[in-house]
Amino acid sequence: MIRYLFKKCCYAMVTLFGVVTVIFLLFNVLPGDPARMMLDQNENSEQLARIRKNLGLDKPVFTQYVYYLNDLSPISFHSNDAENYTHLAPNKYQVAAKINLGAGNLALKAPYLRESFQKNGKKVSQIIADTLPNTIILAFSAIIIAVIIGIALGIVSALYKNTWLDKTIAVISTLGMSVPSFFAAILFAFVFGYLLHETTGLNMSGSLVEVDDFGEGKHLAWKNLILPAVVLGIRPLGVVIQLMRNSLLEVLSFDYIRTAKAKGLSNKQIVLKHALKNALNPVVTALSGWFASMLAGAVFVEFIFGWNGLGKEIVDALNTLDLPVIMGAVLIIATTFIIINILVDIIYAYLDPKIKLE
Repeated sequence: MIRYLFKKCCYAMVTLFGVVTVIFLLFNVLPGDPARMMLDQNENSEQLARIRKNLGLDKPVFTQYVYYLNDLSPISFHSNDAENYTHLAPNKYQVAAKINLGAGNLALKAPYLRESFQKNGKKVSQIIADTLPNTIILAFSAIIIAVIIGIALGIVSALYKNTWLDKTIAVISTLGMSVPSFFAAILFAFVFGYLLHETTGLNMSGSLVEVDDFGEGKHLAWKNLILPAVVLGIRPLGVVIQLMRNSLLEVLSFDYIRTAKAKGLSNKQIVLKHALKNALNPVVTALSGWFASMLAGAVFVEFIFGWNGLGKEIVDALNTLDLPVIMGAVLIIATTFIIINILVDIIYAYLDPKIKLE
């Protein structure tokens, strides 16, 4: 297990290195001057020069790339020169330990995702920390809806194969996979948040934390989670239904299932105790990819419903070309993909002992 995890971590580091390189090169060929973005209409030549120096933009592109890797690395080298970009400023880096090497310092620190161009120098890590939990809550809620309803409908569809019930569930599944998230979000917001507002009590937009009418405090508004979670869960729901149905039908045709039937076990016992566990493998595969993609795919849903999550933050950053926020968000999403893939391989071994970890 330790050897397997070590290999996966090595693959993860190589993948992240590629992602970091692509992100850096992509956003450094975009038109526009970050220093001018920060100063807006109030820039002068001295201010521009000072900001470019503080951001390391006065250096060649390759040097800027090395600076970026140094910022992201948990083990990094920093100059003793206070005028150098890599100087270990306490308000810039969160340092756990450092070793003085004479010409500089070797530091153990948290990855530095830099600062926003638009939010008065607020750290990108803080922006992500403020918004990512809301997106995770939304994604988990959507996955739970897809898992519970999808597995249940998939089992029913398999047990009642080729009946009107099976065909009705197939239509629901196909619609769920076909409807784009942004269209479903607009439709649900209009119908349930506007037309049926008096009946449902749901709003067209709103986030998890709301300020009361008098601005004197904040409270959790869980009802605002319902519509975006349902909309975000529609597409994985359709996938789970089809996968569960097809996988369960395949498992039910195995010899050991026929042996269980010959022993007089009921259909409920056969499905729940014998077939379901083996039929879940493809569902786990699909859900792992869906959960990770939801962190990126929630952009439209969060924006339409006004949900204050990472997706909405990415839209706002794109509108203002706040490059550090966009780059930091993409890195977080890529890291999440990698971590989830590792966890899924481990879950596979639990669900099916025949699968070898290597």
